Amino acid sequence: MPWDKDDYPDSLKNFMAPVRNKAIDIANELLKDGYSESRAISIATAKAKEWGEDHDKQIRKKGH
Repeated sequence: MPWDKDDYPDSLKNFMAPVRNKAIDIANELLKDGYSESRAISIATAKAKEWGEDHDKQIRKKGH
């Protein structure tokens, strides 16, 4: 099931919007490539964190 900015995995709820949106984009591409949802979320989360750090983005919401 593809995700969007309003419907995404609970594991992404504490991420700042730019990082969460990057993770959603990556996860959707991985799903198209045949990855399972759980594997796509795992990989996308790691890659989005890396992207956020490389672009000096705040990764998580305050207090999380």
